[in-house]
Amino acid sequence: MKYLGLIFLSIISTTLGANEVDQNGKIYNQRDCFSGPFTSYDNWINFMERKFSRKIKNPELLKNKMDGFKKQFDKDEFNTYSNNLSCTNFTYNVDGTDVLGFVIKPKESTTDLPVIVYNRGGNGNFGGVVFGAMMNNLFPIANKGFVIVGSQYRGTFGSPDKGEQDQFGGSDVQDVVELVNLIGEFDGADTSKIGMLGASRGGMQSFLALKQLDNIKAVATIALNADLNADLATRPEMEKVYKHRIPDYKGNENKKLAERSVINWVDKLPSGVPILLIHGENDVRVSASHSKTFAKALKDTEIEHKLVIYDDNHFISSNTAKAHNEITKWFTENM
Repeated sequence: MKYLGLIFLSIISTTLGANEVDQNGKIYNQRDCFSGPFTSYDNWINFMERKFSRKIKNPELLKNKMDGFKKQFDKDEFNTYSNNLSCTNFTYNVDGTDVLGFVIKPKESTTDLPVIVYNRGGNGNFGGVVFGAMMNNLFPIANKGFVIVGSQYRGTFGSPDKGEQDQFGGSDVQDVVELVNLIGEFDGADTSKIGMLGASRGGMQSFLALKQLDNIKAVATIALNADLNADLATRPEMEKVYKHRIPDYKGNENKKLAERSVINWVDKLPSGVPILLIHGENDVRVSASHSKTFAKALKDTEIEHKLVIYDDNHFISSNTAKAHNEITKWFTENM
């Protein structure tokens, strides 16, 4: 499940006509995802071929690159989603900081639909939810009858000198909390049925936000890092991210990571919110032991949960459709 995706920065940086601020002034600069290079599949292909050709001068290698791209992003699927789904990028404000977000939902529905708050992985621009990531990981779920809303987290796709930056589980958690508070402003969203889906780092975001919210009905995670201290022992390169992102990290390393690790405060989780854990057995970024250990802790704390382990990688690349089915079934049954 390639939620880290290809960084198509044009989805954010393309100059598009911004809508007027809505009547409550909370959501503004709304932009259709299916605009600019994404108005049609052929436009997208032509855009990506021009982009790739800047670095790939060999015609045969360029053709191979484009063939792989077309295999990953199917034309019929693109047309299905563009016909069936509404997708909007927008800006919202959290404590004086502008944050980018998005909402994806079916165009036609006779009733309000359950909502999934998607919490992305990565940090900063790395892992930002761009069009390719939406098509791979979110459009298929929304197309089954869900409204999906997500935050890019503060500082993503913006200049470093404009507002606060991603703190990897610090003030950026408020970006998730405030987005949940704004769900009532999205047409067609059922505010009585809200769930959270967190991918990798997004699992951490989900549980940190859950500590502040009382209206989340169910949670699902993919490749959860439940213990950042333990993960650092097997993936020491992550310390560069922690040093750069987490305020006051130096001298407080264990404390800062423990505060962000749900394994240390399972007893603080609401007992009535069921949790789905999906992980790849061959994940070399975040060991599947995280989800397995967390599942045991949930069992000991008598919190309803389900653990699904695939013979797969961090992105659940070979079992994406199965994972989507697990996720949609989980939220349908528990919201």
